[in-house]
Amino acid sequence: MEYSSKSLDHLGIVAGVCKEIGLAAEIDRIVGIDKRQKVTTGESVEAMILNALGFVSKPLYLFPEFMKTKPVELLR
Repeated sequence: MEYSSKSLDHLGIVAGVCKEIGLAAEIDRIVGIDKRQKVTTGESVEAMILNALGFVSKPLYLFPEFMKTKPVELLR
């Protein structure tokens, strides 16, 4: 079994605060959820916050490239 590590930097703290205050759930409660959505509005806002705080010098379309080096499963 191979192990690897990835750096969370400050994004783990930001994701933790978003989760603790229920940001995505509150946004989804206000906006609503369409069953056709793959990602809710609240989840999208959280992703944009993480992008803005960690990837400010690159265009938004490169965000997936930035997230390749992050343990995304821990940021949910």
